[in-house]
Amino acid sequence: MTAPRRAAVLGSPIAHSLSPVLHRAAYAELGLRDWSYDRFEIDEAALPGFFEQLGPEWAGLSLTMPLKRAVIPLLDQISETAASVEAVNTVVFTEDGRRVGDNTDIPGMVAALRERGIEQVGTAAILGAGATASSALAALARICTGEVVAYVRSEARAAEMRQWGERLDVEIRTAHWADAAEALRFPLVVATTPAGTTDALGSAVPERPATLFDVLYDPWPTELAARWSAYGGAVVSGLDLLVHQAVLQVERMTGRTPAPLDAMRKAGEHALADRRAH
Repeated sequence: MTAPRRAAVLGSPIAHSLSPVLHRAAYAELGLRDWSYDRFEIDEAALPGFFEQLGPEWAGLSLTMPLKRAVIPLLDQISETAASVEAVNTVVFTEDGRRVGDNTDIPGMVAALRERGIEQVGTAAILGAGATASSALAALARICTGEVVAYVRSEARAAEMRQWGERLDVEIRTAHWADAAEALRFPLVVATTPAGTTDALGSAVPERPATLFDVLYDPWPTELAARWSAYGGAVVSGLDLLVHQAVLQVERMTGRTPAPLDAMRKAGEHALADRRAH
């Protein structure tokens, strides 16, 4: 019999994380009965201590805010993808005891778009300029052949996005949030802002919108996503992103491919439906 293996998601706050639901669904589907996946409320200060007490049964960790950057000094190696945005959301513990960091958000975004038939776009718009926006920019570096326009609230944020563009080799232009309605006419719009931020843009959705990737999943749909769908536009949700990045995490941690995308998505949908019902 194989030794039990452990994995978990760390972050703060963590109570609402769907990662345990997704990973456990994958283990069930893959027949990994001796695998467990938990969640731990851990902030930056507690992170080094948590790492120190991990035993050989640990296979990997998922990391959410505020740990994606704080974890880097604790690792032996990070992937080029993670280094490109200075953010690690996945740690895999190798058989020889090394801690390897990766970022599955970026390929997860690309995979979620590909699932909807979007392999390449000429131009794209990003709403917002936080940590998720830099991951979105890294994903667009892989699929966008022309200019990306980021709509932001402050010059400091605009400067940050221009720096990311330079670093990721993306042709980027920044525009003020007051003009964000213009973004909705692009062939691909990636909304990376907190809940409620884009609600006022609902009335500006064009008659024939193209594709909206809204990284939120609860509450869902957002006002913008609901209006977008009503006009017949394609919508990729935050749950799509969450599932696709979790698929990649499961594959890296367990060594089993492919991870069961459909079972994981269904588990996520059921968990969100339960949450809304209560």
